[in-house]
Amino acid sequence: MRKYNEIILGILLCIVSIGVVKAQDVNITVPAQHIFNHTEFTTVKTVMHTGSRINWNYSLILLVVKTPTFRSISGNNFIQEVSPEFDLPSTVLQWQLASIGGALPPFGVLSGSLPGFKHFTSSKQNWYNPPLTPLLTGFPRGEIKFTFKIPSNKFANNIYHVGDYSIKIDQNYDFTPSSFYVILSVPKAISWLTTNNIGYSEINSLDDYRTTPENIILELGSFELGNTMDFNLFAESTSPNIQFTSNKGTQENIDISLLKLGGNHLNILTQPLTSTEQNFTSGNSFEVEIGNRNSFQLHASLSKADFKNHFFQAGTYNFQIDLSAKSIDNTIVAPQTIDYTLKVLPLSEIKIPNVGQTVNFEFNTAEQYQNGQIKTIPNQIRISNNETYELYVKSDAPFFTKEGIQTDVPASILEIGIDGGSPPVSLSTTPEKIANNGMPVLDKDLTMKYAISAESAQALVPKDKGTYTTNIIYSFTAL
Repeated sequence: MRKYNEIILGILLCIVSIGVVKAQDVNITVPAQHIFNHTEFTTVKTVMHTGSRINWNYSLILLVVKTPTFRSISGNNFIQEVSPEFDLPSTVLQWQLASIGGALPPFGVLSGSLPGFKHFTSSKQNWYNPPLTPLLTGFPRGEIKFTFKIPSNKFANNIYHVGDYSIKIDQNYDFTPSSFYVILSVPKAISWLTTNNIGYSEINSLDDYRTTPENIILELGSFELGNTMDFNLFAESTSPNIQFTSNKGTQENIDISLLKLGGNHLNILTQPLTSTEQNFTSGNSFEVEIGNRNSFQLHASLSKADFKNHFFQAGTYNFQIDLSAKSIDNTIVAPQTIDYTLKVLPLSEIKIPNVGQTVNFEFNTAEQYQNGQIKTIPNQIRISNNETYELYVKSDAPFFTKEGIQTDVPASILEIGIDGGSPPVSLSTTPEKIANNGMPVLDKDLTMKYAISAESAQALVPKDKGTYTTNIIYSFTAL
């Protein structure tokens, strides 16, 4: 029998304990996304119970109505329980009566009126204006519920640290409870608000390689995070290599550590990327700021030399970066991935300086006709091509011209080649190859060799004196 009584007593104590918690606390959990996105938050909570009362309190002698009120008895701020240095002004939370006993205001025949939204202060605040007459007025028994809201500007202009913020409220009727705590619960949360998951840039000029700064910057995008707790920024490459795919489909790996990750925020370190996660936050972590947002830009950088040596060939260069915003205690981790592509377009160029645009052969002596002539023009052509290539030469006409009139001197008497290269070719209107399987190159100078053989020179003996010209055209063919 004694054991039975102990069990009953334990159950009763448990029920009483639960009832006290419900009666004293109005718990409002503020969703993190409302905090971060600065969007109005609204909820309805039970605050009190009417008990047996069904009428407003009147003085029958004075015929004066008693207006129900709230008053803060702990000041004009919500105070965080664990860290009292963090608080929120009571103005962040607005409230208005929602219902009594399931009935919406106003109540009764001579109903009274409902005040607009208010906030808790140390002064009394009416939450309902009963009618001036006690006749035919009242309300149903049951729960007294209130609508609570936090306007968007209250999120934008305050700091919500993780934790529970409370304020103690007293009320002047014999509703239960007579006083209670309103608690704002701010959850642990870190969230990426703006995401630039895909980054892209394009190289479309050889000048990008000629006039480059000491560090080449690849903009990865602007990022914004919402946070209710301090965090550090971690990053790693998803692969130890940058994947290069040429326009012909061949693939090659480039060491990811050529890239350094950095940003425009003082808290962000600049250091080489690796496939192992690293902390890119300097000595100071990202703190909870007004509006609960932190923003920064990220970029990848590489040296001028590495840019020219490893990112010159036409094709696509792709890499991925995994970012993680981690709370200081490592209980919250918010991941983000950046997929970046650098596109290098096919680029080629042939330049001939002004001083090298004319090649002269003079036949004034018997020896010149008998032996022929060779002309070598140092650094006459400067070539650039970011693909493997073949270099060709041709004439714009099958015969030399004299004073603008076509002659019977064939263009083929002239042989052209690269000094130190393959054997020269005879000039014709059909492109002839003078360089094969050339590797990608930037601003390479070629010394050109021009020759008229002895046999061709002797064929010129009977020709009329004068100046014979032809135009020579150099061109690339990509392999």
